[in-house]
Amino acid sequence: MKITFYGQSTFGIESNNANLITDPFITANDLAKDKVDIQTLKADYILVTHAHQDHILDVEAIAKNTGALIVTNNEIANYFGDKGLKAHGLNFGGSKKFDFGIAKYVVAQHSSSFPDGSYGGNPGGFVLQIDGKTIYIAGDTALTMDMKLIAEEFDLDLAILPIGDNYTMGYKDAVKASDFVNCDKIIGCHYDTFPAIEIDHDAAQKAFKDAGKELHLMEIGSSMEL
Repeated sequence: MKITFYGQSTFGIESNNANLITDPFITANDLAKDKVDIQTLKADYILVTHAHQDHILDVEAIAKNTGALIVTNNEIANYFGDKGLKAHGLNFGGSKKFDFGIAKYVVAQHSSSFPDGSYGGNPGGFVLQIDGKTIYIAGDTALTMDMKLIAEEFDLDLAILPIGDNYTMGYKDAVKASDFVNCDKIIGCHYDTFPAIEIDHDAAQKAFKDAGKELHLMEIGSSMEL
C-alpha cells in the first residue's frame, strides 16, 4: 500500500484494489496548489471526515473528474448526493465493506459546518482495513478518551493524527493519542497550512521520539509504503 501526502489532511491511499483520497483541500492551499494537479489524481473513493472547507473544497471537482464514491457522514453524503454525485453515508460506530476493504466511522471531538454555515453533521474519523493493514485517520479532533476504544477493537499499523494545535490537538496531545490507540507509527497532518497551525518540527519530532514513537512529517507530494 502506498500513501501520498497532498497537504493539510489530504492523502492518497493506493491499495491493491482501489485508490482513495482523504479530505481533499488542494486548490486553495498555498503550500500544495503549485505542487499537486487535482486533475491528475486517481480516486475510486473520497473519504471526508467533516464539512469544513479545508476538508471538502475539492471533493466535487475530483468526484466529477473520477466518478469516485464519496464516503462520509450522512449529512455530507446527502449534500453531495443532491449535487448528483455518488455518496455513501455512515454514522458513529457504523462500518461498511467496500472494494478496498472495510471503513468504520469513529468519533472525533471537533465541529462540522459547511462554508455557508449550514449543518455538516457530526465530525468523525475512519478506521480502514486495507490489504491486511489497519489505519486510523483521526480527522480534526481533540484528544479524547474514545480513542482508547479503537485500541480495544483494532491492532493499528498506522495512525494519521492532527498535530497543528489551535483548531485540533497539538503534537503533545497527539503523543497521548498515539498511546490511547496503541500505535507507534504516526503521520502528522493539519499543520503549517495557516499561521495559526504552524509548528516547531524539531520539537514535535523530539516529543514522539522521546515517547519511543515514529512521527513522519511528509513533504507534499512524497509517498511512503506501508
